[in-house]
Amino acid sequence: MELLPTVWFIAIAVLWTGYLFLEGFDLGVGMLMKLFARNNTERRVLLNTIGPVWDGNEVWLLTAGGATFAAFPLWYASLFSALYLPLLVVLVALIFRAVAFEYRGKVDTDRWRARWDWAIALGSFFAAFGVGAALALTTTGLPLNANGDREGGPLAWFSGYAVLGGLAVVGFSLIHALAFLALKTDGDVRHRARTWFVRLLPVMLLPIAAWALSIQFLEGKPWTWALVLLAVAAAAAAWGWARKGAEGKAFSALGAFLALGSASIFAAVFPVVLPSTLNEAFDLTISNASSSDYTLGLMSIVAAFGLPLVIAYQAWTYWVFRRRVSAAHIPEAHSFLPAIAARAFTTKG
Repeated sequence: MELLPTVWFIAIAVLWTGYLFLEGFDLGVGMLMKLFARNNTERRVLLNTIGPVWDGNEVWLLTAGGATFAAFPLWYASLFSALYLPLLVVLVALIFRAVAFEYRGKVDTDRWRARWDWAIALGSFFAAFGVGAALALTTTGLPLNANGDREGGPLAWFSGYAVLGGLAVVGFSLIHALAFLALKTDGDVRHRARTWFVRLLPVMLLPIAAWALSIQFLEGKPWTWALVLLAVAAAAAAWGWARKGAEGKAFSALGAFLALGSASIFAAVFPVVLPSTLNEAFDLTISNASSSDYTLGLMSIVAAFGLPLVIAYQAWTYWVFRRRVSAAHIPEAHSFLPAIAARAFTTKG
């Protein structure tokens, strides 16, 4: 077994898990802007829970992609070229979502806010679905030839596994967001979020459970099956603690569910980083897709210094903004644009 490629495979798995944990509730809160919030005040409460952290959470996506590019360039090239279309949708969705966060409060009219609320909700949904589809296909395979190039047209990637992965991340993001809102808000939003969490958890986690089980039936080992059982136990603990009102424990248990489930999937497919559905001989592995030992060694030195700093900074950010948010903390809405400009933006031509 090659040590450095194995270390970086684990590191990339951890980065993707960290992204799903942090950006999961972030994207879920965005989708809940239209599914959960009842009025503008509640939508502003939801936005304020993720306002200080959402852009920092997206750093994990950039880091995971950058680490894949540097450590496993063939994995990166084959995956990103084969999934060019869905990843472009993810990029556009994230852009619309980011712009909506900034522009939503600039004009104090219902029509203006409704447009940006839809941009946040749909941007969050398509970003979550696209990332989930990409990760699912990373573990189940793409039609790659001997050169690592995709065979077929621009939709050759589309399959049942892509849909399953997309639904898995969307479902997890929604239930993770409800756990986060129960932990981070107060008042009616908090109680309603906890109620929805208890009711919906078994349903929302079905797609991600189906993804993990399908991988285990295809590639599973006894100890990865054990990880799946532990993940189920963590989900049950999250449900039980939420019923008792222990929001912090429920949120942590749901995070443990994600970590254990993700570990079971990545460990089951190891040492393959991107399977080929055309021929097993065309699979990309940690051996044939990795950079040189010199490159991986240099990356390891940089990561040993840089990663703890990033984690420490994000932990400090969450600590600073750890207080609960409620409707009582939301000031009156006001417009930042002159009245004439506001009418121009909100009146039908």
